Formats: sequence, C-alpha cells, structure tokens
Amino acid sequence: MMKRHAPLFFLLVAASAPGILRAQEVEAISVWGRRANEIGRATSASEGKVSYSDFAARPLLRPGELIEAVPGLAATQHSGAGKANQYFLRGFNLDHGTDLAASLDGAPLNLPSHGHGQGYLDLNILTPEFVHDISFRKGPYAAENGDFATAGAVAFETADHLHGDGVQAWTGDHAYYRAVGSKGVTDNVLVAGDITRSRGAWSTPEDLRKINLLGRALVRGWSITALAYDAKWNATDQIPRRAVEDGMLGRLDAIDPTDGGTTSRYILSARRRDLLRGLDAVVYVQRYKLDLYSNFTYFLEDPIHGDQFEQADQRWIYGGSLTKRWSLGDGWSARTGVSARVDDIGKVGLYRTIARARLRTVRQDALTEWSTAVWGEASRRFGKLDATFGLRADAFGADVSAGYPRNAGTVSDAQLSPKLALAWRVSRRFELYADAGRGFHSNDARGAVITVDPVTGDPARRAPLLSPTDGAELGLRLKRGGLSLTAAAWTLHVDSELVYVGDSGFTEAAGATQRRGVELLADWRPTSTLSLTGSWAGTHARFTNGDRIPNAVDSVVSAGATWKPRPTSTLSLTYRRLGAAPLIEDDSVRSRPTSLLNALIVQDIGRASLMVEILNLTNGKGDDIAYFYASRLPGEPAGGVDDVHFHPVEPRALRVGLKINL
Repeated sequence: MMKRHAPLFFLLVAASAPGILRAQEVEAISVWGRRANEIGRATSASEGKVSYSDFAARPLLRPGELIEAVPGLAATQHSGAGKANQYFLRGFNLDHGTDLAASLDGAPLNLPSHGHGQGYLDLNILTPEFVHDISFRKGPYAAENGDFATAGAVAFETADHLHGDGVQAWTGDHAYYRAVGSKGVTDNVLVAGDITRSRGAWSTPEDLRKINLLGRALVRGWSITALAYDAKWNATDQIPRRAVEDGMLGRLDAIDPTDGGTTSRYILSARRRDLLRGLDAVVYVQRYKLDLYSNFTYFLEDPIHGDQFEQADQRWIYGGSLTKRWSLGDGWSARTGVSARVDDIGKVGLYRTIARARLRTVRQDALTEWSTAVWGEASRRFGKLDATFGLRADAFGADVSAGYPRNAGTVSDAQLSPKLALAWRVSRRFELYADAGRGFHSNDARGAVITVDPVTGDPARRAPLLSPTDGAELGLRLKRGGLSLTAAAWTLHVDSELVYVGDSGFTEAAGATQRRGVELLADWRPTSTLSLTGSWAGTHARFTNGDRIPNAVDSVVSAGATWKPRPTSTLSLTYRRLGAAPLIEDDSVRSRPTSLLNALIVQDIGRASLMVEILNLTNGKGDDIAYFYASRLPGEPAGGVDDVHFHPVEPRALRVGLKINL
C-alpha cells in the first residue's frame, strides 16, 4: 500500500463546507466498488465520487497514486518519494498541480507562489486508509471551484470514525516497512498514525522516513481535526538517456547522490455542517515547510561545483469558507458561498548548493498573498431539463518583499467567471449534459512584479497574476443493469500559460493554448463477485500558433478488475497506460508510452486480513516521465548535450501486510 516516516507530531483538517466538490456528483470512477445511479443528480458527464469501498483494495506504490481513481488522471514521479507527484490530465502536464485543484476536508492543498512550482500539490500528506471518499469534477464548470481548478478539481474527505479500529504492519522488497493504526478513544475522539521507512529500489538509498498522524474530535457539532505530516528522503532524479545507453549509468543510478529533501505540513481545522439552517462552515490554519535539493543539468552551469540547487519554502496559511443552501420557491434552489485565504510566506528562496551546502543565493523573498471569492449558483428543472446558472467573483493580491529590491512590489487582480450546466434526463437510464464556464489559475506573485532576471540581470517579462481559462463540454451517461457508460467531448482554451520557473528564478512565457479531447468510461458488474472498469481519455493539445505542447500526453488508459471468489477473498488488478507525448514544440522528439500493472490479494482470516501486493507485476522498464533539454556530464562540451532525461518506473516489488481489526 503506502509509506510514511520521519519525526514530529500532529495536526490536520476537518473542513469541507463548500469543499471543492459536492457530494452529489457523478459516478464513482475508480477501478472497483459500488456505483450509485447518478442519473438525475449529476450536472456533467465528467464529475464523480469514489467511496472507500471502491479504492480500499487498490494497490498503490505511492500515496499520490490514489488520485488515479479519477478516470483519465495519472500521477508519476521524477524524483524522490517525498516530493509532490507529477500529474497529467486532459492534455496538461500539470507539473505538481498548476491546473489541478485539491482539498482535504475542505482545506485547500495547492500552494501558490511556491518555491518549486506554482500550485505545488503534495499528496504524500494522504494516508489511503484515512480517506473516506474522493469527489472530482473536470473542467471549469462549477462555481464553487476557484484557483487551479481548470483541468479539474479533486476533494478528499476523511471520515469521523475512519473504517474501524485496527492496526496494519507491512514489509516488502527494498527494505520497505510500514505501520498503520487507528483507534477510537471515545465515541467522539479518534487518533490514527501512519509510519513508513524504505530504502527504495535505487542504487543510492532513498532512505525515506515519513510519518502521518491524525486526531479528530467531535465537539458540539464541530468536527475538529489535526493532521501532521513529516518526511525526509534522498532522491534519484531523472538521468540522461545517453549515459544509460553508453553504459555509464544503470537505469536506477543517480548522478548527484546528495539530491533529496525534507518537508512537513501541519493542518488544524474545524468544520460544522448546518451551523444554521443550510449553512456549512470551515476554518483552517496550516504550517508548511520544504527544503528541496535537485540537480537536473549536472555540470552545465558550474563545471567545478556542479549545478545542484536548493528550493526553500516556509509559510503559514489561514482561511475559511461558508456555504449556504437556499430554497427560492417556484422550483428554484440555490447555493452561495464565500471564502478567504492568506498565505504568509516568510521565506521562499532559490540557492546554489553543493552536497546540500549553500554556495550563494540566487534569490530569497518574503511575501503575503491573499485571495477572496464570492460565488453562487441557481438551479431549476424545466420539464426533463435541469439548468444550473453559476457566477464566481475572485480577487487576488500580493505584497512581495524581494531580496533584490527592484523585484519587490504589490500586485492585485480580479476575475468574474460565469458558469452553465444543463442536464437533460431522456429516461431513467439515459441522460445528456452540456457544460460551459470560465476558470483560472493564478501565477506566482513574484513573477507578476519582477523587473530583473535574478540570474542574468536582464530585464524580465512580467506574468499576469491571473490566467483565465474557458471551457465547454458535451456528455452522456447511460446505465443499464450492472453496466454504466459515460462519454464526454470537451474543449479548453488557456489565455496564457506564463509561469514562474522555480528551478531558474525567472518567468517563462509559454503562450496561449487550445486543448480538446474525448473521454470514455465504463463500469460493469457482470456478476455479484466481479467488478470491471475501464476508461480512455484522448487529447489534442496545441499552442494557438500550432506548436505542440511539451509533455502534453495524448492518451491515458486505465482499467481494473476486482474479483471475490469467496466472501473472505479479494483479488484486485489495476492497469494504467500513459501515452506518448511531444517533448519539444516541433514534435521531433517524443516520450515513450508506459504501461503498469499492479495486483493486490486480500485474504480475511477471522479478525485479521493477510494482504499481498505486487507492484509493476510484469517488471516493465518504461519511463515514469521524460523531458528533453541540455545537460552536461564531466568531459562533455561546455554547451552541454541536448538529450532525453528520464526517470524510470520502479522495478517489480512484493509487499506483504497483516491487518488486525481491534
């Protein structure tokens, strides 16, 4: 299953008034589990909800892969296990979260103006056993979803009572050890923990140490939750293909063995449903830290010391939201909401390092970034047609105190985002959908006030603080017996993909883009003991000038099967194929498709369960991710060598676990 370890104590989240998605959403599209009939309730073909029973038996290499329960969404890794995953959805290389919003119990997880990348989304904070359900919506069609929710939004919810008291112990290949446990202290108080240590499959020991601690109390209708996450690891980053083909490196080798990092996140939140009639509330405070050491170009910029750099981020996050449900009469209903958030970023920096020791500061800044939003949507049924009209207003601002005064300043921006969702219930088993809306992602505030490139000293081009996105979608849903089919055709236009490049410390203009695609989803229960699911998502992605978008994957295929030959036995298989993608704009260099097959066998023995997990069952040797750029190894030309740099999928691994229900 998962992993965890490192030192520190607790704190978490118990929020979700508005949440990021509603619990009324579309069909669960994981790779197993029960499916509710969403016809008559969903507002689009690409929204859904996955319950714990749907993913409880899902084999997972990393916690972030839990997000692959969302059809068409893939999570990979190009560095150490403590770093945020790389996400792919609807033709976006979402980097570490730029166009994918996520929340945990109503508390946002994306981090704006982050030291490593805008919207940084680290899902290592999740423990799968603590998650109760996952809701998702793709596209910018929901009024309640704001920053980063352009390709989609995902809401993770934990349970007030988890899934029963119990303890788990795991061991496996590559010195993998994990312990998980939860206990209800009283009817209203629970505590839980997840600790992992792993050497990893790499030649340089990853030495992952990670811990997640969770505490929750129900007090006078409020759910108070505290979560603590802390991790430390060494990283084997992507390596150049030429070095492997020449025999200089093995697939699992590292060039700079001192890459890696430390991170922590503590969240304390409170949620109250029906605080007043139809009013939900959530408030939260978070503390976050990251020190990340990477070296992607080796000796290109500094032939003496090497090109390792450190990215640091330290911040407090404060915020909350209110959501109100209204009955307006004459068949109309409404939902309205307000939210506010402040990121007090005490330090965000980029430094040149050697073996994690700082050589010089490229830039170090402090900033305060705030955002507020007001949104509403009104719904009414006109015969067989359900119509939802939405409108969202967002305001953002930031005050940047830069280490280099010419890059300091204040900036603000606002956006109005209309939304429309139509659902035509043709019959009890068949429904059609049409959705349209405007969304956005924010850009790094430092890039919005910058005047001088901190590396070259040249004048720098500023990025807009907000980058709008317009999208539309047509879809259908058909349910007949044990078979559920969903299809969607969508289009998405992004005005500007200008982003702050944390690895270099400057703003890069990527231009406007246009994406369109088709998604097909199927869920079939041929018998009471067998559940089959499959999804295919194909995307056509281009810059508006016709160039290809690097790392825009053209297809994602996922499938799964869960079979219960006996009430006490379960066999689960998952398959995911990440298609090829252009690595440069002219499409002359492309990545290779990668397929992965995982398996999990669970045998109940009285109060205990024996679990056997086989990851990368076929021992495939594909790439988890690939990039094309110039790097330099010792002895190579000063200008470096253009090459594909890849991070391999981890080799086959066997893990065995024992769970005891208390």
